[in-house]
Amino acid sequence: MTTQALTKPQNHTQRDVPDLISSAAAGLVQMFDPQKQLFCNKMLRTERGMVQDGISHRYTLITLMGLHRLEVSGHPSPIAIQPCFDALLKDTAWIETAGDLGLLLWLCALVSPERLPEFLSRHDLDKALNTYPDGRERRTMELSWILSGLAHAVLARPEQQRDKLTPLASKLYAVLKENRGTEGIFGHQAQTGGLTGMFRGRLGSFADQVYPIYAFAWAAKAFQFGEALNISNACAGAICRAQGSLGQWWWHYGSKSGSAVGRYPVYSVHQHGMGPLALFALEDTARKDFTREIYLGLEWIYGQNELRADMRDPSASVIWRCIRPAKSRRYLDQTLSLLKMDTREQPPRNLHILHECWPYELGWLLYAFAGRHAG
Repeated sequence: MTTQALTKPQNHTQRDVPDLISSAAAGLVQMFDPQKQLFCNKMLRTERGMVQDGISHRYTLITLMGLHRLEVSGHPSPIAIQPCFDALLKDTAWIETAGDLGLLLWLCALVSPERLPEFLSRHDLDKALNTYPDGRERRTMELSWILSGLAHAVLARPEQQRDKLTPLASKLYAVLKENRGTEGIFGHQAQTGGLTGMFRGRLGSFADQVYPIYAFAWAAKAFQFGEALNISNACAGAICRAQGSLGQWWWHYGSKSGSAVGRYPVYSVHQHGMGPLALFALEDTARKDFTREIYLGLEWIYGQNELRADMRDPSASVIWRCIRPAKSRRYLDQTLSLLKMDTREQPPRNLHILHECWPYELGWLLYAFAGRHAG
């Protein structure tokens, strides 16, 4: 498909958000395996229609957080949350990363805060940082999930948890600050472990920005960390300055330059879920206003994108995963950008839509928007 020239959207609007919320809730039903009490890894469009592919405990955790937010907003969840949560908490042999443990803590703090003592007695979060590879490598996304979980645990039970959890939260806070570049952008991990660690420490994905923005915003409220809101706001400012003319939240950023690199694919979940959840966190904790950036990003979903294609499919209650170039072109564009040989926003040729939808994407949409809009 030939890419059309970039033109700026004429407006940004909140008109379709209630429909997005309703569609996401409906779409999650087909992604759920009632026998396993888990959500699938992803849904694929095939000649036979939409079909499930695999299962994912991690995506189940995120999706349940979104469905819980839907319930809190006054709308019934199409999936019973408590049985799924009980099963996840009862047998934790599925946990393979420190990040998974952080997400489970976060979910527990939201869904069943009365069970936090049980959770914390069974799981040594500090030890997990040295047990699992993501902890040892000090990966930004996963450590931010743990810090978010700690913050919500304290906010749910401040009289019980603040003294117990503050030391670990302070440790994570310090480690994550070391992953941060001078322009406010976070690298993927600590710059250790040779050339690979150094490279990955200088390059951060969009996920490596939104999760610390969220974690630092709520950690500031829970633990009164002095610089946390400033750090969160600086990172938010950096990604907003880099936001594309069509509202795109780009894929990768340089932690030293603070600029976007390796822009494509543009993922729908960044537009409707992860970007908004991070920026709303600052709105909720620091009274910052990111209305323009959030809803400009949503216009990309509605069809104000490179292909002039609505990323929603109402018949399947899904939002297609991304707009992307051919794999070879994607790697070439990222390499040229990293070498500063090509910093233009002009999209590559032969962009196409990936017709998949992953449950965590709809989960983050619900987590970001449920309760903020009537309908």
